[in-house]
Amino acid sequence: MRLLAGFLQVVVFASALLFNTTNALADSLPDNYDLSTLDDLHLPASHATQLAAIQQAGQLNEAGIVQQGQQLLAGIAQTGSAQEAFILQQGSQHLALISQVGVANSALISQSGAYNQAAIEQLGANNHALIEQSGNGLQSSIKQYGSSQSVQVRQYR
Repeated sequence: MRLLAGFLQVVVFASALLFNTTNALADSLPDNYDLSTLDDLHLPASHATQLAAIQQAGQLNEAGIVQQGQQLLAGIAQTGSAQEAFILQQGSQHLALISQVGVANSALISQSGAYNQAAIEQLGANNHALIEQSGNGLQSSIKQYGSSQSVQVRQYR
C-alpha cells in the first residue's frame, strides 16, 4: 500500500507539471495519502484529461492500459513476481508511469504524439524495460535496482 501511495503522489505531482498548473498546491491534497480527484488539481476547464490507474499484488500479474486523445495520464503499480505491464497512448501531452517491485518484471510504454513523458521504475531481479516514443518534445526515464537488467529506449521524430 505504501508503494501505491507514493506512486499516486507522483502521478498527481507529474500531472500538475504536465499541464503547467500552478494552482495544484500540496495543501489541497489529503494528507493521509488518499486518492484525490482531478478537481483537486484545479485544472483549467479547457484541459480535458483521461486518467487510468491499476494496482496489483501477488504472482503472475499482467496489466495493460490503452488510451487515445490528449493530456492522458496512465499509471500501473505492481508488487509480486512474474509481472508484465504495458501502457499504449496515442495523442499529445501524455504521461505514463510504471512501478514494479519483485522478480521477473517486464514493462513497456509506447507513446505516439507530441510532448510525451514516460517513466519506468523496477526493483528486483530479471527486469526488462522498454520505452518507445514517436513525436517531438519527448522525455523518458528508466530506473532499475537489482540484477539481470535490460533497458531499451527508442525515440523517433
